Amino acid sequence: MRKLIPCLCLLSVSTLAGADVAAPVSTDALPESTESTSGEATDGDAADKPASGTGEVHQLEEVVVESEPLERTIGSLARPVTVVQDAELRQQMGPTIGATLSQQPGINNQSFGPGVGQPVIRGLTGPRVRIMENGIGNNDVSNISPDHANSIEPSQAERIEILRGPSTLLYGSGAIGGVVNVIDNRVPDKKAEKPLGGAFNQIYNSALDETSSSLKLEGGETEFAYHLDGFYRNSGNEIIGGQAIDENAARAYDPALAEEPYLQNSEGYVANTNARAKGGTVGASWVGDPGYAGVAINYLENNYGIPPVGVPDEPNIRINLWQTKYDFRGGIDKPFEFADKLKVKFGYTDYKHIEYEGGEVGTTWTSDSYEGRVELNHKPLGPFKGQWGFQSVNGVTQAIGEEATLPRTEIANYGVFAVETLETDPLTYDFGFRIEPQSVTPEASSGYVARSFLPVSGSVSGLWKVDSANNLSLAFTESQRGPQAQELYVNGVHHATRAFEIGNPDLGMETSFNLELGYTFKQDWMNAELNLFNNWVNDYIYAQYTGEVYGHEAGVHGPGEGDAGHDHGGELPILQIEQANAVFKGFEANVMFPLMENGYGLLDLTLFGDYTRGQLVNAGNGNVPRMPPLRFGAQLDYARDKWSTYFRVTRGEPQEYPGENETDTPGWVLMNVGVTYEAKSFADSQLLFYLKGNNLLDQDIRNSTSYLKNFAPEPGRGVQLGFQISY
Repeated sequence: MRKLIPCLCLLSVSTLAGADVAAPVSTDALPESTESTSGEATDGDAADKPASGTGEVHQLEEVVVESEPLERTIGSLARPVTVVQDAELRQQMGPTIGATLSQQPGINNQSFGPGVGQPVIRGLTGPRVRIMENGIGNNDVSNISPDHANSIEPSQAERIEILRGPSTLLYGSGAIGGVVNVIDNRVPDKKAEKPLGGAFNQIYNSALDETSSSLKLEGGETEFAYHLDGFYRNSGNEIIGGQAIDENAARAYDPALAEEPYLQNSEGYVANTNARAKGGTVGASWVGDPGYAGVAINYLENNYGIPPVGVPDEPNIRINLWQTKYDFRGGIDKPFEFADKLKVKFGYTDYKHIEYEGGEVGTTWTSDSYEGRVELNHKPLGPFKGQWGFQSVNGVTQAIGEEATLPRTEIANYGVFAVETLETDPLTYDFGFRIEPQSVTPEASSGYVARSFLPVSGSVSGLWKVDSANNLSLAFTESQRGPQAQELYVNGVHHATRAFEIGNPDLGMETSFNLELGYTFKQDWMNAELNLFNNWVNDYIYAQYTGEVYGHEAGVHGPGEGDAGHDHGGELPILQIEQANAVFKGFEANVMFPLMENGYGLLDLTLFGDYTRGQLVNAGNGNVPRMPPLRFGAQLDYARDKWSTYFRVTRGEPQEYPGENETDTPGWVLMNVGVTYEAKSFADSQLLFYLKGNNLLDQDIRNSTSYLKNFAPEPGRGVQLGFQISY
């Protein structure tokens, strides 16, 4: 296979790209908050103009990025960072982390019905996007299969940070798509401001017939700080504007369905998509002058259904998952003469889920994992500031049952990393390095061979502050990723994905070369940002439908021979792990114009859009499957006094490059509107009401990144009503 050599490619930009971009609209429309989209954000204490609907005026220099090693501000970083919190987070809150972030620049949601949603960053998802809670991986099994829900609960988040580029090397060499860090303060690291504070949030969403309640209590005295939270969410079947199954596309997509004379289709809703979830956290810390130390225990339970594909009399599939997570965190300021700060993080995750087929137990998945991190920020070494660290991830994952598709497998990753910064006004340089030995060891009886890999990754980036209005940035990252257990060893019938899945035990490491150019412009009359990227990936690993069908006569592909094993009725398409060179290129951008600022209120216009094109090289020069479409649109934000509103229209172009044995998806127009009102109740408490209309045109939106695009469209027209009281 000919390897890809990085080269400069011309990226043609014909439209502006980005996400929900809030604008400055009112001095008191919202409580103090910090918002960020497309790498821009603001701090409520620093900015005196809150934004309408979703955020506040963007101040690049103000927001501190907690996931960044030196905790610098967004304006001082050479790579794109997105911070979502407060009003923007409330407005975009969904039942999954993918749905919550789906309007951010360059991020899409790989849904599998409303109960599952994985972030897709620049066309990459699964193990290439690392999902973390407070700097530690969530360590569930969501990256093993698209039907597995992520264990992150968005309603408990205080802020979400999305990192792309060199910073991802801090958290894993395989995170070539990006890092999503959900921060919830479950282990307090600062002294409490008062003995008791908290918030209660209540939401109703008509498109999912969903009621969601969440509660958070925090406080403390002297050197003791605590955190308590809990949530409960119950939803019915997803409401849509037409039929759930696009029968023509479904038959073209699944050869086995082409022979079915009749497909059982639902009108106005997606069957078997009702869900119920609950969970809570208890955390406490000692916080003193030299540092802090604390622990937390989190519990999550989630029961959700998988949308049916229309085969008559086929049993419904539901998944019930449980997870208990134990966290320890500590930090010391100036522990040694050459050290400025030392942080230690450790997490243990006990995960289990059961896949039920028609009420009977099908497959049970379990995962026990340990993750630890040590981060040392050293004092300046000449002109260099930086962080050195060590990270380990160890665990055991297995599938149990008649349809177990993955053998019991032990994983062990040990990473050493370093990030250094050199500031020479007006230029700032960042350098990163990571080496991460990995081993994947299946049980001996499986017939598979253990594999070991040694990914070595590095990055360099620069930021040029041309003047007070213009910034230019350039970043290059070389990153290697060893294949995951499921990519190597998966084999067998998986009814939840309705496929016969086949891994490849001979896979080699992926190597990506990512080049990114960024530009920001900021003046009173306009704010603009543009990011261009080109990502060359040697030996890209992906799941591809072969166009063939597995059934009684076809046999079962085994570890070495080709048959023996399970005996199941019906025919299933074969989903096989492939490896080929690939190129990803695209852009994200937005432009915001302040249209009015006077006694009648504040009015802003934002133009936005994003695009990712994924192509296979030396594999028939085809298309990477399940890529997002070109998106672009406009948003108006208005606010006056305690009121703020927004009106947003997004156009998604048809996806005409779906990949081999995939189907095209039509274009769509998504129209959303929202209004927020803030009222004071008593003392220091705040009462906030918000109302949001989603998909007002009731469009049949087929998500091109989803395996179920032909069977479960995105939610139809709906109203989301909520309130939050905080103290």
